Amino acid sequence: MAALQAFLRALLPRRCPGCDAQLGQEAGLCARCRAALRPRVGVHSPLSPRPQEHLVTLGPYRGVTRRAVRALKFGGARDLAGTLGGALAAGVPAGWNVGAVVPVPLHASRERERGFNQSGLLARSVAASLGVPCVPALRRTRATAQQARLHAAERVTNLAGAFQADARLLPPGPVLLLDDVMTTGSTLVACRDALHAAGVRPVYFAVVAH
Repeated sequence: MAALQAFLRALLPRRCPGCDAQLGQEAGLCARCRAALRPRVGVHSPLSPRPQEHLVTLGPYRGVTRRAVRALKFGGARDLAGTLGGALAAGVPAGWNVGAVVPVPLHASRERERGFNQSGLLARSVAASLGVPCVPALRRTRATAQQARLHAAERVTNLAGAFQADARLLPPGPVLLLDDVMTTGSTLVACRDALHAAGVRPVYFAVVAH
């Protein structure tokens, strides 16, 4: 499969999703856009009024990160998961001692419709870079309205009781909860609460963009 993908990259002209420059043999993004992916910890987020020391991100949802996430999520550019996940993993502090990466799940019906869960693809890439398992320990117990179409207060209500965690699937130790984009933080909080209810602590967060 890797050889076939490399052959297609060489045969077909491709544009970088981050800047629209011509891509050569690179997978995902061009070298310039890769260099713009700089992971950081301690950014201000809706999860806390203070800089959030439990969150790692590649930056605000604009520019390269926005275009790359949209290309992965809506354009089917799955090879971006490796690029974005590798960059995100590079920013995970060693002191977190992450034992597993847990993706934010889609409802089964939505995943069938899209054909994949972008957070799952990203989580597998991050886990591979960290040398830990990617564990689908969360599931959606019901379908929910799309968060992007709701106001902040509606997002919290929309996700109330929507996730359930199975701690038996996880190794002991901290977990890294991963999503593609964080807006109000309500999805991450709902997933964190489900993990806490199952006895999983501590929970750290990783998002491509915020």
